[in-house]
Amino acid sequence: MSTPWILLLTAALFEVGWAIGLKYAHGFTRLWPSVWTALSMVLSMLLLAWAARSLAIGTAYAVWTGIGAAGTALLGVYLFDEPFTLARMAGVALIVSGVLLLKAAS
Repeated sequence: MSTPWILLLTAALFEVGWAIGLKYAHGFTRLWPSVWTALSMVLSMLLLAWAARSLAIGTAYAVWTGIGAAGTALLGVYLFDEPFTLARMAGVALIVSGVLLLKAAS
């Protein structure tokens, strides 16, 4: 895997981190979860921007949001007891399939 893809994957993981952090920050009323969330947002955007210098922006953004959405949905089930339904998992599978197809096409 090339450096831009590693940057993009790392950016997507930070996106999951800030999305989950929003729940823990309780509307930015808790200091340390808010700091983690804000830091994750900044790092996620910086890494996405660096990756997008070498990757097509449409692909980079779609992969970033796809991993972020799928990861957040899965962690929502695990961490917050959100419903684990067939429809939700099918949606995550479709997102992951789209991300893999975009990676293969680039």
